[in-house]
Amino acid sequence: MDRSDPAWKGQSEYTPLLLRLYDPLVLGPIARFVWRVPAHHIVEHYQRHIRPGHLDVGPGTGAFILRSGLAAGSALTILDPNPNVLAHCRPRLAQFDLTAVEADVLKPLPIEARFSSAALNLVIHCLPGPAERKAKAVEHIAAVLEPDGVLFGATVLGTTGRHTPQARAFLKAFNWNGGFDNLDDSEAMLAGILNTFFEEVTIRTIGSAAVFAAHGPRRSTRAARSHSSSQRWGLVRNRSSPHSSQKASHSARGAPSQRSSSGLVWRIWTPSSAVRRRARSR
Repeated sequence: MDRSDPAWKGQSEYTPLLLRLYDPLVLGPIARFVWRVPAHHIVEHYQRHIRPGHLDVGPGTGAFILRSGLAAGSALTILDPNPNVLAHCRPRLAQFDLTAVEADVLKPLPIEARFSSAALNLVIHCLPGPAERKAKAVEHIAAVLEPDGVLFGATVLGTTGRHTPQARAFLKAFNWNGGFDNLDDSEAMLAGILNTFFEEVTIRTIGSAAVFAAHGPRRSTRAARSHSSSQRWGLVRNRSSPHSSQKASHSARGAPSQRSSSGLVWRIWTPSSAVRRRARSR
């Protein structure tokens, strides 16, 4: 990836050294104590949604794939613009029928295969904004999924997220550094993007993150794009109020969201545009 590319900064720090430290540091204390998303939540999410014939965009170290329960020998494609990531994952994932693709998810994917499942896990918060640009990643993945395929993952929310003071300090530092570009990312924005390209969307919040799954990719690109706008995506710019995300979802969907101390779940079925949300205790 060229240094002038807007997405370069978000992936450039994944050096061989960081990749060796990633599992014990990022997936350990930072995930648990900063973002309040212990790794087992993401592992369970993988186990629930991964299928043979899987595409993993931004696989990191491959740790979640290894713990997903995907059977040895299953077809698996990993995609990342950073060759360090692919080189790190290849030996770790050798038990699978592995294909590694060096490519940028913000551009149309150079892939002819169709996939039963795809993960975009801990990636959206690294992608360069605005929302319209981040939406390209979801659009490009939806285009290579089977009609009954599922896209799933998690992402750290921006200023509207339910962050602790410690998490807000990390959020500010990572955005200043350029590793994150997510201050404007909200639950409503994420729901709107996913709903544009998928028939059914589920989102729940855990700590500072939104954990999502989207089923049934829309096949009419024109129809999908007709839904796309910053207003529909609930784009909220630099609001620190803990109620900002709830207000955004109200304006985008026409009904107030429901919250509980354990998180928020969105269920969206379209094209009927019926919206159902329910709080789930964990």
